[in-house]
Amino acid sequence: MKELSELKVNILQLLKEDARRSSDLIATLLGVGEEEVGTAIKELENDHVIVKYATVVNWSKVEEEKVTALIEVQITPERGRGFDSIAERIYLFPQVKSVYLMSGAYDLLVEVEGKHLREVASFVSDKLSPLEAVLSTKTHFILKKYKQDGIIFEEHEEDHRLAISP
Repeated sequence: MKELSELKVNILQLLKEDARRSSDLIATLLGVGEEEVGTAIKELENDHVIVKYATVVNWSKVEEEKVTALIEVQITPERGRGFDSIAERIYLFPQVKSVYLMSGAYDLLVEVEGKHLREVASFVSDKLSPLEAVLSTKTHFILKKYKQDGIIFEEHEEDHRLAISP
């Protein structure tokens, strides 16, 4: 793991806030040349520090709503490979959006997305649970997202009441 320059860290923070920011806007915000920013971004992409530019979608505002579940998975680690081998088998399923190695009561946290509850339930019962290393699963369905990746989904009405002072 190599240490990043202050410029690259600042670029990453600005792109994380809004991946559509242009190199010239980033250069202006940071007070450096556009070419320097472009070179730094290209290096971050080549080093796989920047892996992908993504859009955060509030699916509750769209007719094609999705069901998301977080699944706690207890597994038996594989000799010589630990948790990596089973994590790889799990993250290769197309329904799986994220896999995290966790500390605590379970080993992996798996985020799964489906078109409906039955699809997610079928994934857990037919694909995840039968894996030899899987000891147990506990599925939690996300009912509503309030905030994701630092973005608040709910639009707040301003409080128009008058302040009361003592």
